[in-house]
Amino acid sequence: FGSLSMTDEPVRSAHLHALEVAEKAGVLRSYDPNLRPPLWPDLDTAKENILALMSHCDILKISDNEIQWLSGKEDYDEGIAWLRSQFDIPLIFLTLGKDGAYYADAAQTVFQPIFPVKAVDTTAAGDTFTGYFLAGFAEGMAIPEALRMSAKASSIAVSRAGAVPSIPWR
Repeated sequence: FGSLSMTDEPVRSAHLHALEVAEKAGVLRSYDPNLRPPLWPDLDTAKENILALMSHCDILKISDNEIQWLSGKEDYDEGIAWLRSQFDIPLIFLTLGKDGAYYADAAQTVFQPIFPVKAVDTTAAGDTFTGYFLAGFAEGMAIPEALRMSAKASSIAVSRAGAVPSIPWR
């Protein structure tokens, strides 16, 4: 789930209800805050709503600019530590654009570099990374293997134009 459905009613109430149903059913929940400032009345409202959803996720995918904005920490490790201290999020992965990604849980932090390509369109990079990571995770891949697959897929996606057409098929 993401935060964009929190910008207006009635989708906000429907979103919160769906999260409640999912939690009661024991469904694994992945959250991508996906900050889009023009969709919110102001950044304070955005931050309040984005943070309110943090306690509802098992997996958090957050970007470099989002973690700095939400945590107030420039250092990514400090930002991850802040998130872990504020919310009980078992798995966090932080995307850094062309600089790679981090995965963090209570036991480890793993860095995955991105495969260098000529970027054509970065629109689908984060969603591709997340989708491939979740697919690998659901299939029982080891975290480093799932991160590597995600990095490959997102590198392919940014080398192509378009949000959906750029996403590679496995």
